Amino acid sequence: MSFAALRASARRVNVVASSARGSRVALRNSAFRKYSTEVPPSGPAPKGSNKLLIGGIAAAAVGGAAFWVYASNSSSAKEAGTALKSGAQAAKVAANYVPTKEDYQKVYNRIAEVLDSAADKEYDDGSYGPVVVRLAWHSSGTYDKETNTGGSNYATMRFEPEATHGANAGLKVARDVLEPIKQEFPWISYGDLWTLAGVTAIQELGGPKIPWRPGRIDGFAAQCTPDGRLPDASQGADHVRNIFYRMGFNDQEIVALIGAHALGRCHSDRSGFEGPWTFSPTSVTNEFYKLLLNEKWVWKKWNGPKQLEDKTTHSLMMLPTDYVLTQDKSFKKWVKAYADSEDLWFKDFSAAVSRLFELGVPTQQFVASEPWIMKNTDEN
Repeated sequence: MSFAALRASARRVNVVASSARGSRVALRNSAFRKYSTEVPPSGPAPKGSNKLLIGGIAAAAVGGAAFWVYASNSSSAKEAGTALKSGAQAAKVAANYVPTKEDYQKVYNRIAEVLDSAADKEYDDGSYGPVVVRLAWHSSGTYDKETNTGGSNYATMRFEPEATHGANAGLKVARDVLEPIKQEFPWISYGDLWTLAGVTAIQELGGPKIPWRPGRIDGFAAQCTPDGRLPDASQGADHVRNIFYRMGFNDQEIVALIGAHALGRCHSDRSGFEGPWTFSPTSVTNEFYKLLLNEKWVWKKWNGPKQLEDKTTHSLMMLPTDYVLTQDKSFKKWVKAYADSEDLWFKDFSAAVSRLFELGVPTQQFVASEPWIMKNTDEN
């Protein structure tokens, strides 16, 4: 049986969803398994016009800089590439070069294709979606509301030391997967690409629509955030609150965002932890909350860091920061609510993720006054 059929079958067995969403997911699963935009010219440029020439020079400059920057390990190379790209974007502005939502939709569609290519490469559970969501999350979750630093605006995970922070271990996989798309669409900023990829992964893996809009710009190594701004999975409730409150989230939003652990798995060679949270790690469902409440969780006996495993199969895991959601009264009431209603979680998760992905971006930078809703690939 093909990987596509296996995943589609697992999705049907393990997930009870609305008929509309189920139909869309089934259609996609049967077909697959397991920074600002360039507008294509609508026709030949008038004689004497230099707009296409300027646009071509801009695209070539950006593409060349991006290739050199990504191939180089030095922060100075990346900074030079950022400066070059800024000049190219200025050239696009001078040429009245205005990207459209349709252009970003093309990027979305291309991301969706690349995410599914993991099945052919036998990566994890057959999708790059979970690791790409983690990239979008970690590149945004460094925001500090008191200093107004960090967040998704400058894509500073391209630089050391942020790229090598412990919480970002393994995310080079996601950055490398998305880099060919950056070369194909050199006009999009890394911040827009990474967050749009997170939106794509959530939607294409059966999750809710995530409102999103472009406008992030690429920054410099000097704008890297200090280590310690992302959650430490070995900690307790106080730590969780400190991390998320610093970003501006409340207890309900904390629980909603942690539900992203429905996707993916931990790797002992990255975070030190090992295993998936659910039996369907490439499907966005509320199973994380159901399992957290209904399974019997015991401490795993092994040589790695403290984590829990389900007593029944010993194949699932929970992190200490997951488990505290059931031990804290304020957190637990939302765990119960989301376990009872996937629709409620989808609504709250969508709102919280959309806000997360915009942290640190000045409102005036966005190209639209309100976020967009991107079409799923089966809606195009």
